[in-house]
Amino acid sequence: MKKLTITEFAKKIGVGVATVDRVLNDRGGVSPAMENLILKAARDAGLKRILPEKHRPSWQLEVLLSSNKSFFFEQLAKDFSMLADNLGYRRLTLHKTLFSEASPEKMAKHIEASSKKMDALIIFAHESPLIYEMLTLCKSRGVPVITLVADLPGSDRLCHVGIDQYSAGRTSGFVLGGMLPSHGDVVIISGRTQYAVHRQRVDGFISVMQKFYPKINVREPIYSQDERELISLLLNRTLASDKDIVGIYNTGMGNTQVREILNDYNLRGKVVYVTHELYNTTRQLLEQRVLTLTIDQNTLRHAQLAITLALHYLEMGEQPDEYKSGKVDFMLYTPENYR
Repeated sequence: MKKLTITEFAKKIGVGVATVDRVLNDRGGVSPAMENLILKAARDAGLKRILPEKHRPSWQLEVLLSSNKSFFFEQLAKDFSMLADNLGYRRLTLHKTLFSEASPEKMAKHIEASSKKMDALIIFAHESPLIYEMLTLCKSRGVPVITLVADLPGSDRLCHVGIDQYSAGRTSGFVLGGMLPSHGDVVIISGRTQYAVHRQRVDGFISVMQKFYPKINVREPIYSQDERELISLLLNRTLASDKDIVGIYNTGMGNTQVREILNDYNLRGKVVYVTHELYNTTRQLLEQRVLTLTIDQNTLRHAQLAITLALHYLEMGEQPDEYKSGKVDFMLYTPENYR
């Protein structure tokens, strides 16, 4: 029996070749009714090819991120959108909602509402009894939740996606400590201390400095709360009273302010300076050789893993490992490899 071509098949059922091609090759852009008609006709005609599955509604996936204006979260939001667009509306509909990190009550209320209409949630949230309670509710309703960047250990989440923040802090300590003279003071600028991410980075950094570089004096951290004016005030006060600063480790925002203060005290390029994320400001600092190292979390990899793990669970029931499946490797950038 002669093999039926797509052109012959399209003519037989009275549909354009381009429309048939879009359906048989699963390209989208065809109404569900027309798609079903063409697929049924293809099966009835015994078309010798693998046919796509019948149209079904796309998965409804919501990403809850921080509304702060840091590069990391702005880029992360863009990466999620790009990946969802590439997957196509027929497989995934992505919803994004931004929340202030200081408003767990609002986020908890939103999670409760979303658990009634979403297939899965990916959330950036800090430890709060309200958030833990909502994750338990989501699990009871069969809605998997993946935590992103900041883990919620012991919660009813599907898994966590992110780097090892403690290891990132230790890495900063090894690099900075290994480049310092035999004595001097090191300043730590910590982000919001109520957030585990910054605590883990600081703890990892201090653990290395104390064990391997005991002659270096690590000053009490400057708790800037990620407020730029406060960073300027406290760092300026520290440098004015301490002429023996040889290193700076910044766990959060404020690299522009650090650069300005270093310029004011003629310390630009004279201290070992380590921070986090690769973006316009840190690129400039690396190019100017003001910054020694920045540790990047790789926003795209966060988004890729979170979406992949959610879809594998929804479509195949694949249960990810709590940490291994979502582990993101951080990347180190110096003045020699940041481009």
